[in-house]
Amino acid sequence: MTTVKHELVYAGATVDDVLAMLMTPAFREAVCDAQKHMLARTVTVDGTTVVVDQRQDAGNIPGFAKKFVGADLQIVQTETWTGPHGDISVTIPGKPGNISGTADVRQDGDRVVETVVLEVEVNIPLVGGKIAKLIAEKLQKTLEVEEQTGRTWLAGA
Repeated sequence: MTTVKHELVYAGATVDDVLAMLMTPAFREAVCDAQKHMLARTVTVDGTTVVVDQRQDAGNIPGFAKKFVGADLQIVQTETWTGPHGDISVTIPGKPGNISGTADVRQDGDRVVETVVLEVEVNIPLVGGKIAKLIAEKLQKTLEVEEQTGRTWLAGA
């Protein structure tokens, strides 16, 4: 199992600002659109549940992982929010393994910090650990893009 921990920092924001942003489909679509290799995405928000279903080109994936992934990769991220706490589940339909974790949003002076912690597990003998590390690196980059997109969104640009 591989752990990803990232803090997304939003200066000049409130917890309510960030939670409202996280529950806005247009923001989630903007995050998807800012990702490299994005082929398609669908975002739904139902009450306090956010589902991002995306398909990405897997052409940049190392050779050892390609036979497990294929030409493109569907990723379904589901977040269930209770106030400033979210439970996260990420699945890759038809592929072994899972990703789960939490997001917690808190005020820290004049900024908001969203702490995301995800556990990545890939159940493939011999290469599962390497693939989990590869997924963890991708998740880290995705969270960095989300943070930058969020800063722009909150600034009103």
